[in-house]
Amino acid sequence: MRCWEPADAPLSKEAVDSSLEHLRPWLPWAHDLPMPLEETVELLRRFRGDFDLGQNFIYGIFSPDESQVLGGTGLHTRRGEGVFEIGYWIRASRAGEGLTTEATAALTRVAFEVCEVERVEIRADPGNGPSLAIPRKLGFVEEGTLRGTFHGSDGTPLRADAVVFALLRDELQGTPSASARLEAFGAAGGRLL
Repeated sequence: MRCWEPADAPLSKEAVDSSLEHLRPWLPWAHDLPMPLEETVELLRRFRGDFDLGQNFIYGIFSPDESQVLGGTGLHTRRGEGVFEIGYWIRASRAGEGLTTEATAALTRVAFEVCEVERVEIRADPGNGPSLAIPRKLGFVEEGTLRGTFHGSDGTPLRADAVVFALLRDELQGTPSASARLEAFGAAGGRLL
């Protein structure tokens, strides 16, 4: 897992385009796809710029040799100061392997141990069983359901509910997330964890 680079565009596009039917019921951005390769390059350029500016931290999930994109995830800042929201997607051909759970556990540790936020949230559609299972496996607390906040499966805004899960900094120890194995490196290559 690492920050996206514009050069990852062909691999990213292939992963997303091959998974559109798998992604569209849950992710509103998938309804605007496919997009031309040049637009994918620009999107990844924005992701990298936001990452470097500390505004949003969007990662690609790659095979160990980085020859294939397996999915994407991120620490999103849209919930305000001291809070990250973790979002995720996995390519259809790799769903059910535990990769998203592993990536989410690692990002949870990064959020608390490197970025020192106080709260991490995950929001999932109540109909998306695999997505709901991830925060439950990792020890997040189910806080409730927000009505009419997600896009519907057809992309229509504000049609679906969102189950909100959260973990607070002082709740990390003892959860499966706390024992996630990872190595984290800064922009200059120095090891952070």
